[in-house]
Amino acid sequence: MAYLLIIREPRGQRAERTEAEGRQVYASMLKFSDGLAKRGILVAAESLRDDSQGLRITIREGKTKLIDGPFTESKEMVGGFFLLNVGSRQEAIEIAKQCPAARFATVEIRELAPCCES
Repeated sequence: MAYLLIIREPRGQRAERTEAEGRQVYASMLKFSDGLAKRGILVAAESLRDDSQGLRITIREGKTKLIDGPFTESKEMVGGFFLLNVGSRQEAIEIAKQCPAARFATVEIRELAPCCES
C-alpha cells in the first residue's frame, strides 16, 4: 500500500531558525529518510522550497491564471514529503509518529488512490 506523508509546516518557521538549527533539523530528516530506505519502504522523499517561490495555475473557461507565492490565505505550507510503500495504514501511522517533523510541523498521512473509482 502506498502512503504519502506530507509535511505541513508553519509559514515563516524556517526563517526563524538559525543556520545551525536549520542544518540540525535537515540532518534529522535525512537520517529518518535513510532509515526508511534501509527498511526498503521509501519510494521517494524530497524537501520543497518555501511557497514564496511557488506558483499556482488555474484554467477556467479557457482563461489561464497564474498566481505567484507566497499564498497568504494559508497559515501552513507543504515543506516536503515521504512516499512510502508499507503493509497497512497502521504502519504508515507508526512511521509518521517517528518522523522528526512531527515535533515542529504536522505530518499528514494520505493513501494513494485513483481520483475516481468504479
